[in-house]
Amino acid sequence: MIPLTTTLRINGITSFATGLLLAIFPRVAADIFGVTASAPFLATGLFLVVFASGVLFVAQRPTPSAVKWIIALDTIWVIGSAVAILALFSAISGIGTLLIAGVALWVGAMAILQQKGLRSHATA
Repeated sequence: MIPLTTTLRINGITSFATGLLLAIFPRVAADIFGVTASAPFLATGLFLVVFASGVLFVAQRPTPSAVKWIIALDTIWVIGSAVAILALFSAISGIGTLLIAGVALWVGAMAILQQKGLRSHATA
């Protein structure tokens, strides 16, 4: 079983890296997705950097309420990704669709591992 703090750190680091890439290279992301607007990628990147900072902070001393918030935000991300794929399928590139789905799978895995880690953490 992966310790909760390790899962939170992995979530924080991968979210931070993704956010940084999107914030620094929003035009590249827009090109990959086959769209002209880069502002949504910049906004998403900035959000992820803030989110990741919070996750990394919580990873230092996780409390059940903070971890539940992270799990909730991860779950909202997965649901939002499914909605985005359905709504944007004809407007974005195939690789864009695959990237959204892949990230959603990763985020969903983080939510599941954090939930399992929270249960183990509570009984420890």
